[in-house]
Amino acid sequence: MQLDLDFVRSQFPAFDGKSPAFFENAGGSFACKQTIDALTTYYTDTKVQPYASYRESAMAGEQMDHSQKRWAQALGVQTNEVSFGPSTSQNTYVLANAFGRVLGAGDQVIVTNQDHEANTGAVRRMAERAGATLHEWRTDPATGTLDLAGLQALLSDRTKLVTFPHCSNIVGQENDVAAITAMAHEAGARVICDGVSFAPHGIVDVGALGPDVYLFSLYKVYSVHQGLMVAQNGILDELPSEAHYFNEGYPDKRLTPAGPDHAQVASAGAVLDYIEATHTHHGGTGSLADAARSVSQMWQDHETSLLEPLLEALAASTKVRLLGPAETTTNGQHRCPTVAFSPLGQTPESVAQRLVDLDIMTSHGTFYADRVLEGMDIDPARGVVRLSFVHYTSVDDVSRVLDALEQVLGSEH
Repeated sequence: MQLDLDFVRSQFPAFDGKSPAFFENAGGSFACKQTIDALTTYYTDTKVQPYASYRESAMAGEQMDHSQKRWAQALGVQTNEVSFGPSTSQNTYVLANAFGRVLGAGDQVIVTNQDHEANTGAVRRMAERAGATLHEWRTDPATGTLDLAGLQALLSDRTKLVTFPHCSNIVGQENDVAAITAMAHEAGARVICDGVSFAPHGIVDVGALGPDVYLFSLYKVYSVHQGLMVAQNGILDELPSEAHYFNEGYPDKRLTPAGPDHAQVASAGAVLDYIEATHTHHGGTGSLADAARSVSQMWQDHETSLLEPLLEALAASTKVRLLGPAETTTNGQHRCPTVAFSPLGQTPESVAQRLVDLDIMTSHGTFYADRVLEGMDIDPARGVVRLSFVHYTSVDDVSRVLDALEQVLGSEH
């Protein structure tokens, strides 16, 4: 079913009376009104210490529990397998510390050079401290993509941990989480999947995909500035607690050493109300999980229709190098609308600024993906230009970008 963009934009106050050409969504999306309303309500009515017996406190605790339960339903996991933290980077840091207390000499850890540095860096440092052997699953230098054969060549009976992104915040190509997880599990390894760059484009069934840990940032999914982490398959039984000793018996607190941001956790589930409202508006019925899968497909179908002309224009240009596949589907996997390119005759900084001058909201840099760029023979000091969008982006927005690119890069004719 075609996404009703007028309905979608009516749910985002950022579009009230405005039409921003926002192409830096990979850095953080606009918040839906359900999220904003939930935060306002919490700060107005229940901004107290939660879980006491008086009304306001009890309500605050109930709202926090409600967010956790709702996200578990949407992601296809158990409620106590969902935890919240201040950011995905912080969640990964704590998780890596826990792994560092059980890994040691003789153990092997596999990382990629496709990851966001805030996540892969914590795991790399952990492996070094623990004395474990670190192997890097490297991307194809031409495309920036990962080949499953490369992982298979690195796996052994000594592999204890495999970490990788659901998709890169530069390359945009979805990795086959289920296949990678199955391969790692067959070798006896645990799996951490960073879903930050994929989650804005699809709320996945984490339970079905199977990674032991799946993390993403809610502020990139039209929600609050918190990190959400799923820890399943009994992984918490193998890791020491990083929390207060009296919280060790609570699975969802074991990897949360600090107290949560009550208002943000309580409001974290509000975006799921938006997803259900979108599902209902388009005639959908069923559970929250059904709504998440159905709406995610509508998001991706809409995004793909907008992505095709942008990829086509950049792939055909002699003025830039497009990073990542020029196709919207590769080996059955989705390409997210996170599009980075390296200008050949101008600096990324000047191209980005000229786009901004034409009212295109974008930027340049490495976006914490220095290793990805180095693997594609691009100098991180130079960086790239990135155009990233999500389901609330319109045909007109993409047309404005294409026109601006033609002005900035010059006509090919």
